[in-house]
Amino acid sequence: MSDCYLPRLGGIEVQVADLVRMQRVAGHEVSVATATRGEPLEGVRRVVARMPFDLPVHPFGVGHLTRLITSSRPDVVHVHTGAVSPFAWMGVRAAFRAEVPCVVTVHSMWDPGTRALYRLLRLAYGWQRWRLVATTVSNAAAAPIRAVAGPTVPVRVVSNGLDLSGWAPPPGPPDRREEVHIVAVGRLAPRKQPVRLLRLLRTARARVPARIPMRATIVGDGPARGQMERYLARHGMADWVSLPGRYTREQIAKVLESADVFVAPAPRESFGIAALEARAAGLPVVARAQSGVADFVTNGTEGLLGRSLGDLARAVARLCSDAELRTSIAAHNRATPPTAGAWPSVLEGFDQAYRQARERSSAV
Repeated sequence: MSDCYLPRLGGIEVQVADLVRMQRVAGHEVSVATATRGEPLEGVRRVVARMPFDLPVHPFGVGHLTRLITSSRPDVVHVHTGAVSPFAWMGVRAAFRAEVPCVVTVHSMWDPGTRALYRLLRLAYGWQRWRLVATTVSNAAAAPIRAVAGPTVPVRVVSNGLDLSGWAPPPGPPDRREEVHIVAVGRLAPRKQPVRLLRLLRTARARVPARIPMRATIVGDGPARGQMERYLARHGMADWVSLPGRYTREQIAKVLESADVFVAPAPRESFGIAALEARAAGLPVVARAQSGVADFVTNGTEGLLGRSLGDLARAVARLCSDAELRTSIAAHNRATPPTAGAWPSVLEGFDQAYRQARERSSAV
């Protein structure tokens, strides 16, 4: 169950669709319930209502989903949620009512406001007593969930799944170029604070000797693009920082081939699919130590980690200035494929969560 599903395209939608596909290939019988409108798809039940802006919410979702679960009697209900997902949590409540084991996957990082909300919901509904098994995509994302849920709700870490074969770098050592190419990929949304990335690049450029040429490419689109363009113009950065817009997977892979450093500056990145793709492409990754990227990037081995924007700016400047360090990290990443995100381990992780949920349900 998920608020959002195909044809919407976003992190959760694509990840859930890929999981459904891979579980079916593995022999599972998987049905999907979603509040997202769209064309009929095999095995997909759209529980939709007329809502402003086509919001994926149903005012009577608990009743609809309880009847659906009761009639189909699945072995496990697997619910996928973002920070706040009303329809998904209706599915959790419906599974509890129908006495069916339930696994809840949280795809986002709970910030202080979200934690406060779930503490209130815990008081109001007592969801910690619903015999749930929770999973989330990284150790960083698991910590705040455990703090709110308490010891009665198991919280397992099962990473996002990703086919990394298409991101492997071409054979041979990386090209040695005079110019250092920095790349970032992500939605240009205000909550992602993309202007901070521009400040990071500006600070890094000031720390790198002028004799070392630098350029940066920020792939993605979104409502913050105009603000970013104004920042670039105001600080004279448009000649070395480009915003080419949204790219296809193939175009992103091509950009990564020409890159030397990848930056993932978001402090509340629950996993970091784009950073994992860059890591698989052999790039040194600069990211926050408190984000989910730290699950597959060790400081000094696969990249450089920092806790603040200043730390990240210094890390980017260091990699731009120190060709030896940059080359050694790239050589390690090219020779050592990442283990995070491999579908066999992801499927096994969820199978273990399903078994635990069924054991908890039958123990009552």
